[in-house]
Amino acid sequence: MDIQVGDILKLKKQHPCGSKEWEVLRIGADFRLKCRGCGHQIMIARRQAEKNVREIIPADRRTDQ
Repeated sequence: MDIQVGDILKLKKQHPCGSKEWEVLRIGADFRLKCRGCGHQIMIARRQAEKNVREIIPADRRTDQ
């Protein structure tokens, strides 16, 4: 799976704030993701993140930059 810093990930389950979109801040063995709804940041294992992704919105396709 080709995920880059700046991409937006739409995950299967929503955050308690109601948003399903997360911005990728850091990649490696773990991902650092920032919730697009409330700004909360989490670290999540690459395997778990890739398993829960529904859609990847590349950084170059984003309209809100």
